[in-house]
Amino acid sequence: MSAANLRARVRAEMTEEIKRVARRHLATDGANLSLRAVARDLGMASSAVYRYFASRDELLTALIIDAYDAVGDAAEQAAAAAPTPLDKWLAACHAARDWALANPPEWALIYGSPVPGYQAPQDTVVPATRVLLLLGATLAEAHRGGLVAERSLITGGFADELVPVAASFYPDLPARVVADTLAAFFQLCGAISAELFGQLNKSIEQDRRGFFEFQMRGAANQAGLT
Repeated sequence: MSAANLRARVRAEMTEEIKRVARRHLATDGANLSLRAVARDLGMASSAVYRYFASRDELLTALIIDAYDAVGDAAEQAAAAAPTPLDKWLAACHAARDWALANPPEWALIYGSPVPGYQAPQDTVVPATRVLLLLGATLAEAHRGGLVAERSLITGGFADELVPVAASFYPDLPARVVADTLAAFFQLCGAISAELFGQLNKSIEQDRRGFFEFQMRGAANQAGLT
């Protein structure tokens, strides 16, 4: 191995180690990350950590992208193994929920309250839309296969806003499909967050997975997916 390759490998390993420790801090401190605290846990001078991440926001961005990609991977892998559009829809939704329950601090980072003073850069956009686009692609597949019930046209100012969005992602599909996809995605995020942040306590205690499936089947039905 050349010296350059060795340096690159060492840098990559240290970058991952910094992120691992930072994720541990997410679990205890939320998004209030301190590079000094991370450096202390690593036994490093804070100036050394800055050679890998120039700021707290840069480290947060790396964690956010990793989280979006992880939940995206989980949903896409689950959907790929399912036979029908409805099965894919439900599999993707359950995979997102399972990931969130296994990684609550990271779910809170990407779908919880905004981090004060932090502005997400452009390179978070593509990872952030993976689950949304997966639901959209699933609904589009069903629509092309005649598995989506006839839908009424949408009206209002938001309908006009959706026209260029539909043209960008699915130019052969009506804006109604995009509206249904967005509505379902926000239902998905809300259902997971409600469970994760304790809003189902003393209401649904025994079969939360069943209640979640009920909600996601309802979202599919609302989108016309049969």
